[in-house]
Amino acid sequence: MCGLAGFLRTETTPNRDAHRQWLEAMGLAIVHRGPDASGHFLDDSVGLTHRRLSILDLSDSGKQPMKSPSGRYFISFNGEIYNYRSLRKDLEADGYVFRTGTDTEVLLALFEQKGYRCLDELNGMFAFAIWDAEAKQVFLARDRLGKKPLYYYEEGGRFAFASELKSLLKLPFIPRTVRPDSVKDFFAYQYVPDPKTIYKNIHKLPAGHWLISDGVRTEQHQYWDVSFSQVTAKSLSEIEDELYSLIEDSVKLRMVSDVPLGAFLSGGVDSSAIVGLMAGLSDRPVTTCSIGFDSERFDEVKYARKVAAQFQTDHHEFTVRENVADNLAQIARFFDEPFSDPSFVPTFFVSQLARRRVTVALAGDGGDENFAGYSKYYTDYVENRLRKLFPDAVRHGLFPRFAQLAGLINTPMARKAQSLVGTLALDPDEAFSVTNSFFRRSLWDEVVRDDFRRDTTGYDPADITRNHYRNAGTDDHLSRILYTDIKTYLPGDILVKVDRMSMANSLETRAPLLDYRVVEYAAGIPSALKMRGKEKKHILKETFSRLLTKDILYRRKMGFSVPLADWLRNEIRTLANSVFYNEDAGLAHFFDMEVVRAIWQRHLQGENHHSQELWSMLNFELWWQAYGEGGKDMT
Repeated sequence: MCGLAGFLRTETTPNRDAHRQWLEAMGLAIVHRGPDASGHFLDDSVGLTHRRLSILDLSDSGKQPMKSPSGRYFISFNGEIYNYRSLRKDLEADGYVFRTGTDTEVLLALFEQKGYRCLDELNGMFAFAIWDAEAKQVFLARDRLGKKPLYYYEEGGRFAFASELKSLLKLPFIPRTVRPDSVKDFFAYQYVPDPKTIYKNIHKLPAGHWLISDGVRTEQHQYWDVSFSQVTAKSLSEIEDELYSLIEDSVKLRMVSDVPLGAFLSGGVDSSAIVGLMAGLSDRPVTTCSIGFDSERFDEVKYARKVAAQFQTDHHEFTVRENVADNLAQIARFFDEPFSDPSFVPTFFVSQLARRRVTVALAGDGGDENFAGYSKYYTDYVENRLRKLFPDAVRHGLFPRFAQLAGLINTPMARKAQSLVGTLALDPDEAFSVTNSFFRRSLWDEVVRDDFRRDTTGYDPADITRNHYRNAGTDDHLSRILYTDIKTYLPGDILVKVDRMSMANSLETRAPLLDYRVVEYAAGIPSALKMRGKEKKHILKETFSRLLTKDILYRRKMGFSVPLADWLRNEIRTLANSVFYNEDAGLAHFFDMEVVRAIWQRHLQGENHHSQELWSMLNFELWWQAYGEGGKDMT
């Protein structure tokens, strides 16, 4: 795993010394992504920099930016190409002579041979930049699912790119002008969805896309998307056998490494299956790492211990206790735009624990999105069945009034009734957008400042969810919401969280369940086999019943949850007070701080209804202090 950055030199009188300093600053900003080595390339047209975390071919021959034998192409690459060995054999058969044992050289040779069509042959996680010294243009690409990040800036004839925003912010010509609709997006989703960022004129290259630019003209193209339109007619036993073999092969590919390798283990189906397969493919005990909490409600360590014992792993644990307050601001700094999925805290600590013993860790990410594992999918499924029982006229005409009346009663039962009736009044795409929102609209209307409300009038973050739902290419409701999460929540939240928290500890993570072959195969499995009644991930559990015990397969899912309400009242109360009682806070640009404080006081008095919203506001302020308009980042 590595980090990359660069820019096109479009000035009529380029200052080589200044630009070399820019490259060095951009590289230092992402040193955590690659502490083992650094490299720069600077000519009259481009500057490239690279930070290396050595995984394959640890010698100096793997340093980047790497030049092709012809001298035409220069690559700066972040990621791993898991099928590089087979690609290398094919290239050698065509006469290519390799100088290193890296997948970087294979990728560069394949690009020189096939151009952008090389992307169709890659199985991996990647973001890379290739400079074409002859055509004077840069080619950027990002992997199919968006496991590796890639940002770019384009404005006024200037073009720059980097693995992280904090690297781009080192360029003196890039302003930190916050984009208002992105602020609204963040509070709705907990993250800023692709292709936007929190800043104007800085964009994310979406997953499954490539881009080419000469600094004057930029073209962007999509080269991959998952399709749910072709549903398999194979038998249950055939699906189980094929799925097992496919995931096993995905694990095997991801166990290739020249450095120590291990796994994250929560004791859930996904990570337990990965660890079980690794144990069967390894001639030594697998190193496993787990995170626990003092709270019984959130602690999964006992399940992880059972799996570790079953497969005789070299198991390690860390318990999150008083560590939160002392570390939160420092951990949050690794997100250079607002991010507030609370599980980033334990993800940081489990990455830190793993890095003490390994450099690469396999994880179970992707199982929930591929096989319908989240509780929200069952809730949405039930609501959608109920929705079909009522005529549209009743749902649209009467239900909103019923919800309004229920909202006047301040009891838990009335709140549940308000939520259910209000949801049933909505169409399926709109209802799922509500499910995906983490800031209640009623609270938003109460807390937002009038001037910011005017700035974002007419913009609704729910359009992002609705548009993906409608473009899923299928009429099956569950498939539509899985497609929506694969396009939004997975790359915007889950993969950002894992990338930033692992890279903060210079740890590479690999996700076998996000092998694009697994994703495509899962998309063709009938929805009825993914969710059967209340049982989620049914087909995955059946597939791994030959490997895992029933108490692991069928236990209640906890996810990577945290005791958020308790954290706010106890461990991080002092930090939260310093934010919510600060009249000069960045939040004050967007929210009425008196209302914010009233909500905060209600929470301290025992109301748990707004824990996520308060957490989002706290993390927004932590970001603002480091990277907001006029802010000074600490890299």
